[in-house]
Amino acid sequence: MTRLIYLFIQLITKLHSRVLSINDNHGFDLTDKQLHFLIIGFFGFCMLMAIQPIVKWLIRHHAELMITFFYVFTVVIVVSFAIELGQAFSGTGEMDFYDIASGILGFFVFFGIYLIGYLLFDVLRKKTA
Repeated sequence: MTRLIYLFIQLITKLHSRVLSINDNHGFDLTDKQLHFLIIGFFGFCMLMAIQPIVKWLIRHHAELMITFFYVFTVVIVVSFAIELGQAFSGTGEMDFYDIASGILGFFVFFGIYLIGYLLFDVLRKKTA
């Protein structure tokens, strides 16, 4: 298990370094918090899009979105903490609670945009039925 954790930390460290390299080499000038916002937010949103159909298939009533949200939210928190721990452990960044908060906020923003579309689609579907 320890070996698996170290491998995960190494993978996260390599990905973090690659993202920073892309940011620096292409002149994006995004701060660490902005990168966390975008990447963790997008990661969480992609998980939401992948997991929601599975939950919907398993449960044929309106609880699937909330179940999916709570599952993905939990994973986003865990991954955000893992990234920060990996940065502290490897020395590639500073462990910062605000990075975690920025990533989680990114997920909330992406989810909020999706939720608005989801609710609008649901209302329109019910009007045409």
